[in-house]
Amino acid sequence: MKKITIAIDGFSSTGKSTLAKELAATLGYVYVDTGAMYRAVTYFAMQNEYVSEDFLNKEALISQLPNVKLQFQFNSNLGFAEMYLNGENVEQPIRTIEVSRNVSKIAEISEVRTKLVEQQQAMGKDKAIVMDGRDIGTVVFPDAELKIFMNASAETRAQRRFDELIEKGQKVTYDEVLENVQQRDYIDTHREDSPLVKAEGAIEINNSALSKREQFDLVMNLIQEKV
Repeated sequence: MKKITIAIDGFSSTGKSTLAKELAATLGYVYVDTGAMYRAVTYFAMQNEYVSEDFLNKEALISQLPNVKLQFQFNSNLGFAEMYLNGENVEQPIRTIEVSRNVSKIAEISEVRTKLVEQQQAMGKDKAIVMDGRDIGTVVFPDAELKIFMNASAETRAQRRFDELIEKGQKVTYDEVLENVQQRDYIDTHREDSPLVKAEGAIEINNSALSKREQFDLVMNLIQEKV
């Protein structure tokens, strides 16, 4: 069966990673969560006090990028690869609301995007990969055989994210999460370098009213058409 590249883009909290993980597991493909990579760089910047909600020392972060080593390591118990930053498993701390508040600012930095896009393209050189993010179909893999663009209302996405954070024991309010979702949408779609847009040839899926199973079956049918 022909191996293809599957690029999944879309707004925050549309379930891109959940879908991509399930697709990769079903197909036997490699899964890459590019959002985790940007979150890891953001976590590094926060740990070194290069960024906060009202502060960004872009030059300091850029100067330290050679010291940012990112790696995915497969966890057989979980069934997917976890994010490691300079040898440390950061899968849990990069998923906090604090990192979410800063990640779009870090993702705006051209030098950060250049570093991560190079790594992402190297990961996908042999195809048989499912990658999700904001610019996969437009920048990382513009020639991907299947491009998906995922969307849902801000309110629906905020509720999903809120439920997820509460389940993990984090203390947040729905209004905080909704504000964060809306801020990230604005930054992601208005940045100068690789703004979030629907790639040419991408198939848009609004999953506000879709179950995870319905969405998975829909995309699997699209994949079968390609392979």
